[in-house]
Amino acid sequence: MKLLKRMLIIFTLAMLAALYMFVRINNCNSFSKRDIVSYNDKLHLICDDYNAGMTEEEIEAKYGCVLVLSTGLDDPELASLYADNAFVLDLAPEGEYIGKVAWTDVKGEYKKIKAEFYHAAMVLWAVVLISGYLLLLLFYIMVVRPIREMTGFSVEVAKGNLDIQLPMRRNNLFESFTEGFDLMREELKASKRREMEAEIARKEMVTALSHDIKTPVAVIKAACEVLEVKNRRRLEALKGKPGSAMEADEIEDTLAKVGSISQKADTISALMSNVMHVTLEELDRIEVNPEPESTEVIESYFRSLTAYGKIIIEDDIPKCLVYMDKLRLEQVIDNIVGNSNKYAGTDIRVSFSETPDMQLADGNSVKFIRVSIKDSGPGVSEEDLPLIAAKYYRGGNTGGKTGYGLGLYLAKWYMEKQKGGLEYYNDNGFCVDILLRKV
Repeated sequence: MKLLKRMLIIFTLAMLAALYMFVRINNCNSFSKRDIVSYNDKLHLICDDYNAGMTEEEIEAKYGCVLVLSTGLDDPELASLYADNAFVLDLAPEGEYIGKVAWTDVKGEYKKIKAEFYHAAMVLWAVVLISGYLLLLLFYIMVVRPIREMTGFSVEVAKGNLDIQLPMRRNNLFESFTEGFDLMREELKASKRREMEAEIARKEMVTALSHDIKTPVAVIKAACEVLEVKNRRRLEALKGKPGSAMEADEIEDTLAKVGSISQKADTISALMSNVMHVTLEELDRIEVNPEPESTEVIESYFRSLTAYGKIIIEDDIPKCLVYMDKLRLEQVIDNIVGNSNKYAGTDIRVSFSETPDMQLADGNSVKFIRVSIKDSGPGVSEEDLPLIAAKYYRGGNTGGKTGYGLGLYLAKWYMEKQKGGLEYYNDNGFCVDILLRKV
């Protein structure tokens, strides 16, 4: 609003200046009245000189007049004099009319006034032109330039360049708007900085925890290796001794358990290596590399999970090649069996089968090896079942039990990355089916 007032004031002042110039010129250029007595005196003197024999040229030069020695009213020279606003008197020396005498002394004054008005008009035109250009310049400075700057500013902010500064100028029509834009940029920059600091702190914490976890895991691994060496020496020493069969069986059992502990320590160590580089919020960066592998390794995963209670393998797995990432599949099985043991606390039954041809979204038909893991617990409520594999979701039966709601979410994600799938449902207990795509 202030800008518009200033533009109006400038334009009004320019117009008033032009009006003042016109008024001043008009007041300075007034016509003086003719002195009729003076012209009559000159006329008598001209008549006397004419009678004295002075020539026409001498009279015109002496009195600054024009003699028209003709008695005709349509004389062209006389008509021209009238057209130039000449002052004309009859010339009649000795009482006889012989022509006219004319003075054109005001002709120059008319030309002067005309020239001055032309000059004033040109000055007014220049004033209006300059005023117009000044107003356009003011409009550009106060309106067009700020709009262009804000347009460029918004483009840079959209690109993520939050270090660019929007120029702050006084007398800007968009002063408050510009200031608000720059405050928004500063707040976005501060927010982004806080986010980066929080991300760095989170990654540092995860890395530190991963390192701290890997240290005791390494100690467990070393202890397992020592136990394995000692027990194998004891086993070698018992060979051939009578009555040592029971003790040898106990050592074999101990070796199996130590091997299982060592295997789990390797798994934990591998997982911690992954955690040191990515977190659960960066799940897409976790590498899953499915390769053709024999299904025979799957049974060994279940047989090694003795810490989760009794696992009953009801049949043999079909022998074939499937796509799997061994480490990720082991995580999936461990997650599912561990959840069943935590929430159901019953025996866990595992069965294997081969599916018929199944149509994929791309139109290809493939077969899967189905691994069914079932407990005999109360199952999952119908309200929780559709959400049970959602990230961070924990069902209504988790009261008092630790967890983060990530087990089935990760299991499903890992299986999809291995070209397979995961299904879950209630069937006199909770059942999870792992689908491994056949090669």
